[in-house]
Amino acid sequence: MHKRTKVKITFFVILVGMASMFTAVVTDHWAVLSPRVEQVNATCEAAHFGLWRLCKKAIYVSEADYNGKGCGPISLPGAENCTYFKHFTPGDESEIFEVKTQKEYNISAAAIAIFSLAFMILGTLCLLCSFKKGNDYILKPAGMFFAFAGLCAIISVEVMRQSVKRMIESEDTIWIEYSYAWSFACACAGFCLLFLSGIGLLLLSMPRMPQNPWESCMDAEHEVE
Repeated sequence: MHKRTKVKITFFVILVGMASMFTAVVTDHWAVLSPRVEQVNATCEAAHFGLWRLCKKAIYVSEADYNGKGCGPISLPGAENCTYFKHFTPGDESEIFEVKTQKEYNISAAAIAIFSLAFMILGTLCLLCSFKKGNDYILKPAGMFFAFAGLCAIISVEVMRQSVKRMIESEDTIWIEYSYAWSFACACAGFCLLFLSGIGLLLLSMPRMPQNPWESCMDAEHEVE
């Protein structure tokens, strides 16, 4: 297969990875949290959140089997109220999940995700420039940018995972159950596609290895002449 064809296939995979990561960043279904159901024939408030927004949903519980268990599932009908996190507003107190330490986790995850988007933009610009004749050398920085974008994506995922774990283990919160949702899966998919595609571009940017020993010998003879 021709090198340029391989680059185009890799670019298509990169576009899928970029779409997955962008979807993860702008949506708010990274994790779902459930409090304990205290009484039947009443509403309980489950929540789902992302990097920028927390949505709480009032779910009506009518079955006795749910008493003492987690509220949900979040797909049940109910009134939903969403609020944006005040990440970068100095002087404001954050009420994220009633735990102040969660603000640092969410700020870190959001900031790292922004770095991932920035690396994706830089990688795309380099890759588009490499399509011009004689610009194959730009494949190497493009591959590095996409690999860095993938690494930032997985670091953001891990920070968010630690945030949820710390929140569930804390005695200061009402949440007893959690699950990761489709935005979280999109971020993981974005990491895999971007990182592997970045490594692929780095490999494609390397000089072609000789297919047999005679090619190396012939090149050496030309250099001597």
